[in-house]
Amino acid sequence: MADKSNKVILTCTQCLSRNYSTTKNKKTGTGRLELMKFCKKCGSHTLHKETK
Repeated sequence: MADKSNKVILTCTQCLSRNYSTTKNKKTGTGRLELMKFCKKCGSHTLHKETK
């Protein structure tokens, strides 16, 4: 059985630090992943976007 998820890295939109890594389902998630996460460098909750 083929693996349907791949690893993605989430980057802070304010300070551009790569803080989080997670998996995304290729079959259901077609766009880029965007989540509100806590950035340790900024010290606040900011938008984190998927990078390659």
